[in-house]
Amino acid sequence: MLTRRQFLYTAMGWTGWMYATFRNDALSHVLAAVRTLSPDARPEDVARDEWFWGQVQAAFDIDRTLINLNNGGVCPSPRSVMAALQRYLVYSNQAPAYTMWRHLEPQIETVRSELARVFGCDPEELAITRNTSEALEIVQFGLDLRPGDEVLTTDQDYPRMLTTWQQRARREGIRVRQISFPVPLMRPEDFIDRIEAAITPRTRVIHICHVINITGQILPVREVCRIARERGIDCIVDGAHAFAHFPFRYADIACDYYGTSLHKWLCAPIGTGFLFVRRDKIRKVWPLMAAPPEMDDNIRKFEEIGTHPAANHNAIAEALAFNETIGIDRKAARLRYLHHRWADRLRTYDRVRFMTNLDDERNWCGLLVVDIAGIEPESLARYLLHKHRIIVTPIRHSRFQGIRVTPNVYTRLSEIDLFGDIMEDIVRGRVRVETTG
Repeated sequence: MLTRRQFLYTAMGWTGWMYATFRNDALSHVLAAVRTLSPDARPEDVARDEWFWGQVQAAFDIDRTLINLNNGGVCPSPRSVMAALQRYLVYSNQAPAYTMWRHLEPQIETVRSELARVFGCDPEELAITRNTSEALEIVQFGLDLRPGDEVLTTDQDYPRMLTTWQQRARREGIRVRQISFPVPLMRPEDFIDRIEAAITPRTRVIHICHVINITGQILPVREVCRIARERGIDCIVDGAHAFAHFPFRYADIACDYYGTSLHKWLCAPIGTGFLFVRRDKIRKVWPLMAAPPEMDDNIRKFEEIGTHPAANHNAIAEALAFNETIGIDRKAARLRYLHHRWADRLRTYDRVRFMTNLDDERNWCGLLVVDIAGIEPESLARYLLHKHRIIVTPIRHSRFQGIRVTPNVYTRLSEIDLFGDIMEDIVRGRVRVETTG
């Protein structure tokens, strides 16, 4: 007997054996799967629905001989996004000066509007960039600062962003102050208090992460942004690991500047990102590459980078469609569910330490860092890859270490359970991991 779900799928004209058709129309199948969900189904319940996530997993063409748990750096795109990218590239190549510049390039405005709608800002406040680093460096190099002016950040911010501030310090005599805070951060108020205590009369900029890439900690950015605004301090938020990862909109953070990469959690083409600049701040920020004075108030001045492929940024629209079809609430619930499958097994052991508070899901989502006492993270990452073809990221900081684990919506439950089995064997001493030394 057909289940209700199987009946609906068959009635829509799609059956399980039509695999070739499925491969060519994966987004439609994910949409059809969403339509079989009960309207009042909670995200936490959908997170456990393996039939539903099977439809999502089938929308990706990936190497299943690898278990990719390093989606935090860059993530594969679903088939619908790759098809759009290829379609735009082929069309561009027919006569680029005409097809790319005159037809495809103007479509960036549609992409801008869609990104702004999802982020919750005015399209005239959003520039499309190639990644988070480019987006943030536009602001970091574009703000006028004088010798002695202070930039307040942390010792857990992204190395490239710290390098940018340090170069300005060497070149222009500004001061860069880095605060530290507990890992794991059990009380978000501790972070807010440390930031506030470090502000001085010379503080001009506060630069913090939305999600820390080396721990997975979601920081209380809204409160920090409020404190900064009350004091007339610019607040830059590094959103590399936040956008399309868990539910939030601009109103939930209310920062002055926000940069993110779209080839991470959105699964957009590699080399895509965006920069948000509050409308009243656009004029004061110099573009990284020169733009005419007529563009001083125009967000597009930050996109003046010369010739670039329109295909990449146009295909962002397909990635937005794919993610909205799944639903950000369901996506976040699924990511947390996958992590609980393995993390809850390991956290009972004294040798195991997590870099976030697992008991408070407001503090983490799809990115966790775990340390096994006595095992070097580089050795563990090498063992997992060479022995089991599992990809993770080794993390080292002056105050902590571990491996970073970042599954995504295409990750299978069997893959997570295998990872959990292997990790538990290592923790219990059943498997020996050789050190790099």
